[in-house]
Amino acid sequence: MTGTDTTLSLKNIYTAYDKADVLVDVSLDAVPGKITCILGSNGSGKTTLIRSILGLTKPRAGSIFFNNVDLLKLPTHLINKAGVACIPEGRKVFPKMTVDENLLVGAYQERDAKVIRKRQDQVFDIFPRLKERSKQISGTMSGGEQAMLSIGRGLMSAPKLLLIDEPSLGLSPRFVKETFSVIKRINEIGITVLLVEQNVHQTLAVAHYGYVLRQGRVVAAGSTHDLRNNEEVKQAYFSSSATHETESPA
Repeated sequence: MTGTDTTLSLKNIYTAYDKADVLVDVSLDAVPGKITCILGSNGSGKTTLIRSILGLTKPRAGSIFFNNVDLLKLPTHLINKAGVACIPEGRKVFPKMTVDENLLVGAYQERDAKVIRKRQDQVFDIFPRLKERSKQISGTMSGGEQAMLSIGRGLMSAPKLLLIDEPSLGLSPRFVKETFSVIKRINEIGITVLLVEQNVHQTLAVAHYGYVLRQGRVVAAGSTHDLRNNEEVKQAYFSSSATHETESPA
């Protein structure tokens, strides 16, 4: 990958909580129109990586550029306005609001009602079930339906880059498979995806390129074909040390 075809570029990132570095010299790129995955066990630094990109936890060193915009100089709401949206871990819908109201929150920076309606129609095209339940209180929906709503809400900002954090968390196998199919479809309509996951098999089935984080460091990178056969992938998921690592609070 070269700098000219990179949508998101992190170079030599160090991010710390108090004085303890959680990310150590992390460099990675996300290529436009592709799904780039970040693999790693609990405690590998995945959540901290997302927080660093979104400006929620500022790195103490390094650089983060998105389409030649220095994200380290921007507050979180302007990072979103620049075209970066996030589907958070655990979905985190607004449980006392309807489906429609949750989607409108995702378009809070857009003032044109026609544009908002068009985006909502596009979400309903991807998720017909949300249209059927548009007036339902989201807290009464199943986990799989809330996952759809969380992704739909992220799409309402018309992102150029979608960060998706642990989409399989807490879902049944059927909804995990459905969610990854949706992620693939979203990418196919032209949205660049940075997918952060532990589910190695489902992730490598949809991603094009990936990185493996272990204890805050990139220990492997390459095409998903290469990563399937990489020993570091096996270590990151199946070693006893990886199982017991814990990440600093985010």
